[in-house]
Amino acid sequence: MRRHIPMRIDIHCHAFHPKIADKVTAQLDDHYGIRPVGSGTCEDLLARARRAGLDRVVVLGAATDPAQVIPANNWAMGLQEAHPEVIAFGTLHPGFVEVEKELERLTRHGVRGLKFHADFQGFFLDDPSFLRLLEAANGRFAVMFHVGDRLPPERNPSCPFKMAALLDRFPETPMIAAHMGGYLHWQWALEELAGRDVYFDTSSTLDFIPDGLLRELFRRHPRERILFGSDYPLFDPGDEAAKLQKRLGLRDAELEELMENGARLLGLI
Repeated sequence: MRRHIPMRIDIHCHAFHPKIADKVTAQLDDHYGIRPVGSGTCEDLLARARRAGLDRVVVLGAATDPAQVIPANNWAMGLQEAHPEVIAFGTLHPGFVEVEKELERLTRHGVRGLKFHADFQGFFLDDPSFLRLLEAANGRFAVMFHVGDRLPPERNPSCPFKMAALLDRFPETPMIAAHMGGYLHWQWALEELAGRDVYFDTSSTLDFIPDGLLRELFRRHPRERILFGSDYPLFDPGDEAAKLQKRLGLRDAELEELMENGARLLGLI
């Protein structure tokens, strides 16, 4: 019998060039009202990941305009090549022209996923230009979406309703609805996404979601489709794992399973 080798993954992290890390963390604080615990550098992220007993971290980026796509992907791929603990997700933008060429480049460099943050990137998840982009990437990558924010669903660029429509339109694409299906949109995530063929990650959730909603989301959604994510540098991976275990009363083996689900999704185990 083959021995099981653990592969614990934080599916939701960010790391920035040291020259801009202070600026970006300040912007995050300004937007979300959350003071980041980390410096935002890859070195700080990896040190925290090691202390948390993690084997890999997924580093995410989102190009806020078309001109940032190639530099952002170069940065992500460079981190992956320099650090064996890093798994890079790429980024695209609806205004970017050479989509197919960039998708092929990401594939050649071993990139397994894409990340979109419609709220920061300046489009809605149901924009036709964005749907054409997803059509080009359909089935070739795991795709993570930031979902939710303070605005109501009809006014927010991302929301559980728009996420549900993407699931219907692109069933071949493994999709991750970050923040347990929608930051501050958890009631709608429970109604529209729980139990469906979509992954949730736990990032930027545990400090904000009421106990009843958290437990109901975990009850209704398949456990194998819940991924551990910290949203570093906003939160520390070790702290988030401890909070998750405590709030849900998880046994060590149950927490371990959640931390390995990302590796299963990405085909690493």
